[in-house]
Amino acid sequence: MSSPDSESSSRAKPFAGLDPDCVLDALASVGLQGDGRLIQLNSYENRVYQVFLDDRRVVVAKFYRPQRWSDAQIAEEHEFLNQLAQAELPVAPAWPLAAGTAERIEPRPKLLSPTLASFQTQHGSYRFSVAQRLSGRAPELGDPATLAWTGRLIGRMHAVGAQGRFTHRLSLDFATMGLASRDWLLAQDIIPMDSLSTWKDAVNDALQAVEQAFKLASSERTLRLHGDCHLGNILWTTQGPQFVDFDDACMGPAVQDLWMLLSGDRASMTQQLGSVLEGYTSFMDFNHRELQLIEPLRTLRMLHHSAWIARRWSDPAFPIAFPWFSESAYWADQTVRLREQVVLMAEPALHWQ
Repeated sequence: MSSPDSESSSRAKPFAGLDPDCVLDALASVGLQGDGRLIQLNSYENRVYQVFLDDRRVVVAKFYRPQRWSDAQIAEEHEFLNQLAQAELPVAPAWPLAAGTAERIEPRPKLLSPTLASFQTQHGSYRFSVAQRLSGRAPELGDPATLAWTGRLIGRMHAVGAQGRFTHRLSLDFATMGLASRDWLLAQDIIPMDSLSTWKDAVNDALQAVEQAFKLASSERTLRLHGDCHLGNILWTTQGPQFVDFDDACMGPAVQDLWMLLSGDRASMTQQLGSVLEGYTSFMDFNHRELQLIEPLRTLRMLHHSAWIARRWSDPAFPIAFPWFSESAYWADQTVRLREQVVLMAEPALHWQ
């Protein structure tokens, strides 16, 4: 049994023991022998590696942050990805795993589900999955044809997502993304005192507007979503877009997977929205009343992002990556942005015919 001190250290440094040898041993334990080459990919939440195998295949190994998702929640993500792949959507489903035969790997891996394994080390256990590597470039979202193509594939994704529901994964709602994020930030004593009062007033005003918008949309349909469909999670190829990183897959309104494709002023976003929905509605119906949630969802994402950094602050990677987070300037900027969101949420929703 580990001591309280070691458990606390594990939570503060969740990936301390995940060195290259550990990554290669974990893959070998499920029968995937690396040739020694691996590249750590950009991910703060989990640890993700591109690994070159002896048989010349290249895979992506994802090691999950401890205590974030349950085994059942990860299994639902993998099941959703598998359903999308079966519908010929451009995604990389998690591979089925089995205990390998490498004699030097002890202890043997524990299979938590057909696609999720746990590998034990002296620092603790690491849950991981393996998938095919997808490659591509960032899409040119200023191009109407690119937006329409992306919209078509999201429409197909949502048509699959609407065929079932998540039981264990989170729902994107006002309480989870809004109230819980605010309350966590206020409880951590991380906001500088000279910024606290004005930020608190701004966030409360913003959440009041968000709550009203969600009440008006309470009767709208929710479905299984990608959940974090921003530019970095779309890889463009000559065959069109590919979707990666379903780590935030959730239940929510369809517009959550669409609004992050829009940028610029209101006129620009209106034009972009038309292109996206032109493609989207080729495969999936869209309720225009969801457009009133775009700015509220943007507000929740801002607040959730701040709370996410605060929740991970004990992880040494986060103060290095976000050194400005505890400074007054950051919270002053957040206060201004939240007040701007209050104004935007009071404006009419984007229009689409």
